[in-house]
Amino acid sequence: MPGEEDESYGSDDLNELEVNGNWTPQEKALHEARLKAKAKRRLRKSSSRDSNRESISDSVSGELSTDPHSPKSKNAVNDRKSRTGKGRGLPKKGGAGGKGVWGAAGMVYEVEEPDAKDPNYDESSQVNTIYATVVPELDERELEKTINPIVQEYFEHGDTKEVEMLLRELNLGHHKYEFSSLAVSLSLEGKASHRELTSRLLSDLSGKVLSEKDMSRAFDKMLKELPDLILDTPEAPQMLGQFIARAIADHALPMSFLDCYKGKVDCDHARAALDRASVLLSMKTKIMRLDNVWGVGGGQRPVKHLIKEMNLLLKEYLVSGELSEAEHCLRDLEVPHFHHELVYEAVVMALESTGDTALQMMVKLLKAFWQTGLITLDQMNRGFQRVYDELAEISLDVPHAHSIMETFVDLCYQDSVITKQLRDSCPTRGRKRFVSEGDGGLVKS
Repeated sequence: MPGEEDESYGSDDLNELEVNGNWTPQEKALHEARLKAKAKRRLRKSSSRDSNRESISDSVSGELSTDPHSPKSKNAVNDRKSRTGKGRGLPKKGGAGGKGVWGAAGMVYEVEEPDAKDPNYDESSQVNTIYATVVPELDERELEKTINPIVQEYFEHGDTKEVEMLLRELNLGHHKYEFSSLAVSLSLEGKASHRELTSRLLSDLSGKVLSEKDMSRAFDKMLKELPDLILDTPEAPQMLGQFIARAIADHALPMSFLDCYKGKVDCDHARAALDRASVLLSMKTKIMRLDNVWGVGGGQRPVKHLIKEMNLLLKEYLVSGELSEAEHCLRDLEVPHFHHELVYEAVVMALESTGDTALQMMVKLLKAFWQTGLITLDQMNRGFQRVYDELAEISLDVPHAHSIMETFVDLCYQDSVITKQLRDSCPTRGRKRFVSEGDGGLVKS
């Protein structure tokens, strides 16, 4: 070819020059560069011929052996083998390469030991690390806001286990003893049933959430705060003394608690509280663990005991005639759903009494309870209706029960204690009339 002839001609000229010894350094360098380029062109041509032969042979064998629509031909598109025609035909990186690949199948990575030569190596942090949920400790401001709702809800449901669970979730820290003082302070402002619930709560939490030391610190704090507590609760010294006696009887406070204050108390209110506790513990009721120090209020009181208390209330009222004391005693029972029993007992007591004094006093009592709203309309109607239903049996013991009942109902209606409908529903018994003296005592039918 012309190019090859030129190259051969140029090389012959260079050889002649070399033979004649007339090469300059520039000509010699040019000759070497041409030789290298010529060798590269020959190598490139030979490699391209070999690859074309292999591709032709593969295509011919593929056409003869496989179907282009077969699954194998589709998988060949996603094959990771090299398509450049070079290499041994193996997957890239032994099948461990590619996007989203964490290594070859079946490869197990072991825990790498920290390298001391690593620039990020920290010798102080190379220890066994334990992770745990950390609850921040409540400060004095947040403590009262957190404890008050828990205690108020406890007064509603009375479940000590729920309070225990909530306290375990809190980090009270060194303010743990203040829970007892806050609970007692709230119960002093509440009812007798709240104080009973608080005593039970302190007894159940003792040894689980609160220790004897925490209880002692709480009551010691309250003894010091008595001058402030009596401003809202004048009976605070007596009530706190009852709390101390009940806690000692329930083994929530140590027996030596009172001995620590002998001859060391200057406050009159604190001395009165400690004396009250000492007197209660010295009584025979300590055998019963002072369970009745607050009474049993609300629905927790047995029905027989409630009936007995109401009978005692009515008898004391007939003797003293003090309406305010009777009202105070009824409120302390804390059984508004059971006030119909008081109405029933009051009416029966009026029927069994002799004279009009008891009738007038019972009407006055029911009128006072009705006007203050202590006894509702529903409870009043239920009490009278119970008497109506049992009037036939009552008349066996009280022969004139029907006539007395009619008189009592009329007096109550005149004072607006009962409604007209309730008055009209009072049962009456027809009066028997003899025909005449000569009929032999026959009763007219």
